[in-house]
Amino acid sequence: MSFFKTIFNKTFARHLGIVIISGLLLILLTFLGLNLYTRHGKGFEAPDFKGLTEQQLKHLIQENELRYAIIDSAHIADLPPGVVIEQTPKAGSMVKKNRNIFFTINSWTPEKVQVPDVIDYSIRNARVMLESFGLEVGDLIYVPSEYTNLVLGQHYKGKPIEAGTPLERGAVIDLIVGQGLSNRTTAVPDLKGLLYDEAKQISQDLSLNIGAQIFDSTVVSREDTLQAFVWKQRPSGDGDSRLRLGSSIDIWLSVDSSLIMPDTASIEIPETPIREFQEETTEEEDLNEEEFF
Repeated sequence: MSFFKTIFNKTFARHLGIVIISGLLLILLTFLGLNLYTRHGKGFEAPDFKGLTEQQLKHLIQENELRYAIIDSAHIADLPPGVVIEQTPKAGSMVKKNRNIFFTINSWTPEKVQVPDVIDYSIRNARVMLESFGLEVGDLIYVPSEYTNLVLGQHYKGKPIEAGTPLERGAVIDLIVGQGLSNRTTAVPDLKGLLYDEAKQISQDLSLNIGAQIFDSTVVSREDTLQAFVWKQRPSGDGDSRLRLGSSIDIWLSVDSSLIMPDTASIEIPETPIREFQEETTEEEDLNEEEFF
């Protein structure tokens, strides 16, 4: 009996109510505090930091009450050193204040790679290996040798270079190639309509080099250079021309597609003798009618 009296006592009930209400208020205040702390529903789009240096992006970071960290670097030759090339989260993503933005910047020094040993490889295999290391094949320099199209040496800027030497990624390696013991020749390929890289690879597959590269007035930017195609070459690739191994083909490049399109105005379209055909057809029909009757 004393237990039930204690429960239904007004003083106890009042204290119990205070405890329950205090607990509910504490829970409510906790949720409100979390909501304010995380700024729930108050996100905004992340700015685009690409192309900015660290000094330039700091103002934008402070203006949006963000934080940042540079976590990586890579080298892109076409971009200024030190600028942002990647960001996480990406521009336009929803972020909140005090969010960390992670940047990858363009390194101040080009990336170095080691020159592989391509001596005693075929030209094709040597090109594949050099490109896998981030290097490019330059000129093919043919020398008399009992071995044909075998790489006998590798040069950088006119001087021999040893395997393992560090060079900037994208450096050009010239190959010394065996010509054989005879004056071998190869047919000149038709390069018209091809991009420079395509023309260069086809020429090298035939043991030839690209010589002079002449751009016309339509090529004014780097993008134009990448999209320019061969519209003229010397010697021509008409199927009759031949060159000694290691010789060069001069090419003219443009982005004007009309240079390789056929001139429709100069194409003569023969006239069809419609009247004569109709007359011949009528005579044949008359003969058929006579035979029928």
